[in-house]
Amino acid sequence: MATTMVSSAGGLLAMLNESHPLLKQHALYNLNNLVDQFWPEISTSVPIIESLYEDDEFDLHQRQLAALLVSKVFYYLGELNDSLSYALGAGSLFDVSEDSDYVHTLLAKAIDEYASLKSKAAESNAEGADVDPRLEAIVERLLDKCIMDGKYQQAMGIAIECRRLDKLEEAIMKSDNVQGTLSYCINVSHSYVNRREYRQEVLQLLVKVYQKLPSPDYLSICQCLMFLDEPEGVASILEKLLRSGNKDEALLAFQIAFDLVENEHQAFLLNVRDRLSPPKSQVSEPALPKSTAPDSSQNENSSAPEDVQMTEGTSSSTVHEIDPSEAVYAERLTKIKGILSGETSIQLTLQFLYSHNKSDLLILKTIKQSVEMRNSVCHSATIYANAIMHAGTTVDTFLRENLDWLSRATNWAKFSATAGLGVIHRGHLQQGRSLMAPYLPQGGAGGGGSPYSEGGALYALGLIHANHGEGIKQFLRESLRSTSVEVIQHGACLGLGLAALGTADEDIFDDIKSALYTDSAVAGEAAGISMGLLMVGTASEKTSEMLAYAHDTQHEKIIRGLALGIALTVYGREEEADTLIEQMTRDQDPILRYGGMYALALAYSGTANNKAIRQLLHFAVSDVSDDVRRTAVLALGFVLYSEPEQTPRIVSLLSESYNPHVRYGAALAVGISCAGTGLSEAISLLEPLTSDVVDFVRQGALIAMAMVMVQMNEASDSRVGTFRRQLEKIILDKHEDTMSKMGAILASGILDAGGRNVTIRLLSKTKHDKITAVVGLAVFSQFWYWYPLIYFISLAFSPTAFIGLNYDLKVPKFEFVSNAKPSLFEYPKPTTVPTTTSAVKLPAAVLSTSVKAKARAKKEADQKATAEKAAGAESSPASTSAGKGKAPSEKDGDAMQVDGQPEKKAEPEPSHEILTNPARVVPTQEKFIKFMEDSRYVPVKSAPSGFVLLRDLQPNEPEVLSLTDTPSSAASPASGSTTGQQSSASAMAVDEEPQPPQPFEYTS
Repeated sequence: MATTMVSSAGGLLAMLNESHPLLKQHALYNLNNLVDQFWPEISTSVPIIESLYEDDEFDLHQRQLAALLVSKVFYYLGELNDSLSYALGAGSLFDVSEDSDYVHTLLAKAIDEYASLKSKAAESNAEGADVDPRLEAIVERLLDKCIMDGKYQQAMGIAIECRRLDKLEEAIMKSDNVQGTLSYCINVSHSYVNRREYRQEVLQLLVKVYQKLPSPDYLSICQCLMFLDEPEGVASILEKLLRSGNKDEALLAFQIAFDLVENEHQAFLLNVRDRLSPPKSQVSEPALPKSTAPDSSQNENSSAPEDVQMTEGTSSSTVHEIDPSEAVYAERLTKIKGILSGETSIQLTLQFLYSHNKSDLLILKTIKQSVEMRNSVCHSATIYANAIMHAGTTVDTFLRENLDWLSRATNWAKFSATAGLGVIHRGHLQQGRSLMAPYLPQGGAGGGGSPYSEGGALYALGLIHANHGEGIKQFLRESLRSTSVEVIQHGACLGLGLAALGTADEDIFDDIKSALYTDSAVAGEAAGISMGLLMVGTASEKTSEMLAYAHDTQHEKIIRGLALGIALTVYGREEEADTLIEQMTRDQDPILRYGGMYALALAYSGTANNKAIRQLLHFAVSDVSDDVRRTAVLALGFVLYSEPEQTPRIVSLLSESYNPHVRYGAALAVGISCAGTGLSEAISLLEPLTSDVVDFVRQGALIAMAMVMVQMNEASDSRVGTFRRQLEKIILDKHEDTMSKMGAILASGILDAGGRNVTIRLLSKTKHDKITAVVGLAVFSQFWYWYPLIYFISLAFSPTAFIGLNYDLKVPKFEFVSNAKPSLFEYPKPTTVPTTTSAVKLPAAVLSTSVKAKARAKKEADQKATAEKAAGAESSPASTSAGKGKAPSEKDGDAMQVDGQPEKKAEPEPSHEILTNPARVVPTQEKFIKFMEDSRYVPVKSAPSGFVLLRDLQPNEPEVLSLTDTPSSAASPASGSTTGQQSSASAMAVDEEPQPPQPFEYTS
C-alpha cells in the first residue's frame, strides 16, 4: 500500500476485522503511524482495538502495539488516565526517549502518579504498596535515560520527587562535577522537599555521598549535619581537622565553626563544643606560648574559662610529659571553643561596629527637638530609635548628652530607656554586668533604685547576652527568684528567655513557670514569651501546660504572652506542629487564634509551604477578629522570607483591603520577608501605604519600608532619598498623628541601624534560617501591644562586614577589590545643620517651584564655597578652627563636603574601589567582591562577606593587624573604676579612643 497520500484510515480499520493475524498486525502497525492525523476516525474503532489488546491468543508484541495505539487515541481525546494505563500495557514499545508531545505529557503524568503513590505509601509507612511495577519500570527507564544523556540535574529532580534515593545517589556519583551536583541537591532539598522527615532522609544520603568522596567538602557536610541535629558528627569532623598536622586543615575547621555559628543555633553549638575531646596529656600552661601573637589568647581565654580551669586542675600531675602535637591541638581547641561558644565572632563584630560606626547624631537631635515633652510615646520612640541606631556599637553619646531629658522618663518609659543600653552594648560580654551595675537590683539592700530601671536593666542584660547567656543565666535566675515586684519579674523573665534562647533548660523553665503562676498580668506576659524563647523549636510537651494555663487565666496579657510562647516552641517543626496549630486556630478565644497564626508562621518559617500560605490567606479574609486577620497576613512574611520576590505579589490585593488591620499586616509581611533586600516591587507596594488614611497603617508601612531599605543609599535607588525626606517631614510636622510620628522615628532608627553597618538577615549565607533573627522579628512584631518588645529587632541585625582572619584569629591588614562604582554602596551623606532646621519643609513643598530658584541657590552656594576656600588658604588652618567652637567647625566641614561635590563630578567616577580588611560589604555588593591576584592572603573558602579565614602565603613575614583596640579594652579601666556612674565610664571609653574618626560627635 502506498503511503504517499492517505485520505482516510477506513481501509486499515476494516482490516482489523479480518481473521488473519498478519492483516491485523499490518493494520495496527500502519494505524500507529497515522494516528496523529486520523485519531478522530480511529477513535470510533477503539473497542475493537481494545479487544485485540485483551486477546490472549494474540502475539505479545501485537498486543503491546494495540495498547500503544489506544493510548495515543485516548491522549488526543484528553483522557490522560486511560492513556497512561494503556501506555503501561505497551511495555517497551512506549519509548521514553521519543521527542513528542505525547511522550512528554505521559511521562509527566507517570512521574506525578508515581510520586504521589510513593509519598502516600511513605506517609502510611507501607513501603512499596500499591505501585504498579509497570509504572515503576517506566520511571526507572526515564531516570536511566537522563543519567545516560548527562542530564543529571533533571534525573536528581525526578529521583527526589519520586523518592528514589538509590537513583539520586547514582545520578550524583555519575555526574561530571560531584561537588557542584551535591550543592545543587542541597538547595533543591531545602526549596522543594516539603515534608521535613523526607528532607532529612535526603540530607542523610547526601552526607553519606559526601563522606565517600576522595576530598570531602567538610563545610557542606557540617551544614547538613547541623540540619539533621547530629552534633557528634560535626564534633568528630572538627576534631579530625584540628588534630591534622596541616595548618590549612585547622583553618578549615575554624571556618566551619564560624559558618555554624552564623546559623545561631546555641544549643547545638554548645553540644558540639562539649563533645570535642580534651588533649590527651593535659598541657594547658605550656600550650599558650605556641601562639604567635602574645595577646591572641586574650579573647580565647575568656571564651572557655571553665575549660582552662579543668585542664589546669588535671594537668598539675602530668605537666612534664608534653607531646608537641597534643600541645598544638590544645591551642587549636581553645580557639575553636571560643568560636563555637560565639565569643570570638561576637568580640570581632563588636570591634567592627565600634570602629566603623557612622551614625548621624544630628538626625537624633532633630527628632529630639521636634518631639514635644508632653508626648510620651514619641519620647520613648526617640529612645528606641537611638538604641537601634547604635545597636552593638557601644556608643551612648546621645544618652550622655541628654541625661536631664532622659531623666524625665517615668514608669515603663524608664524601663525602656534602661533596657536600650542593652541594645547599644549588645555583645559586650566582658563588661555587660559592670556597665549595667548602677541600674541592677542591689541584692539585699532593699531595692535602692526604681523598680522600672531595675527591671529594664535585667532585660538589658538579656539583650547584651542574647543567645549567648552562659555567663549571666545564673545571675538572672537569682534576680527572678529574689523579687516579688512584677516589673522586675517582667524584666528578669525577658532577660532569662533571651540569654537561654533555645537551650530548653528545665530548671530555668520551672523558675519562669513560678513567675507565671503568680497570675500577675505584667509578669505573666513576659513569662509566657520567655518560656517560648527558652523552648524555641523543641515542640516539647510543655506546650500543653502552657495552653491549659492560657485557658484558665483571666488576664488578656498573660494569654497573649503564652499564645506567642506556644508558637515559638513549634518553630521550624513544619507538619509536626499541625495538630497544635489546628487546636489553636479553632479556639473560641481570638487571642489563642492569634497565637495560632504565629504558630503557622514559625512552624513553616522560610519554607514557602503552599499549605501554610493557603491557611493563612484563608484566615486573613475570614476570621471575625481584626487581630487575627492582621496577624495572619503578617505571618505570610515569615513563611515566605526564603523567596522574598513572591511576597509583594501574594499580598498585593490584601494591601488594598478595606480593612486597615489587613493593610497593616500586608505592610509588615513585606517588611519582614524582604528585609534588607531593597526589592523594587516591595518598595512600590509600600509607597502608597506610607500615606494611607489610617495612622497605624502609615506607622507599619514606614517601619516596613525602613526594614526593606536598610543599608541602601540614593545611588542604588533614588526612592531611598525620597523616603528619608518623607520621614523628616513627618517627624517635624506639628499636626502629624502620634502613631505615624512614632513609626517615622522608629524607621529613622532602623534605616541607620548599628551605626549604618548592619542589615536584617533571616537566612545565613548557606541558606539556613538564622534562628535568633527569625525569633527576634516574631517577638518584635508583637510591639503592637507592648512597646518594650521593639528591642527584639536587634536580634535580627547582622553586620554587613567582610572580616578576614588569620590562623591566630586576628584581623590582618590586606586589600581586596569591589568591582562596582563606589557611590553605589557608600554610606549615606551626613546631614548638615541647615537641612534639619525649618528649611527641611522645602523639599516637600517646593516640588512645583521652578528650576531657576534651585539653580540660583546652587550658584550662591558654589560662590560661598569658593570664597571660604580662598579664605581658608589665606588664613592659617589653626586660626579658622580656633575662631569657631569645635561643634560648628565640624558641621562646617560637612557642609563643605556636600558643597564641594560638583567639583569632584568633573572627573569620571572609578569603576571599582579598593577595600581594606575589615570592610563594610553590603548584601547587594557581595557579587562584586574579588580577591587580588597577587594578594598575600587567600581565603579558605571564597566568600564575599562574613568571617573568612585566610591562608597566609608568606608566613615568615611580619603581619600588620587591623582591629587591635577594642571597645571593651578601652572601656575596662573606666567601668572598673566607676561603678556608680555608668554614663561617665562610657564617656571616658569613647573619648579616650582616638582611632575611629567620629566626625558627627559633639562634646559639650
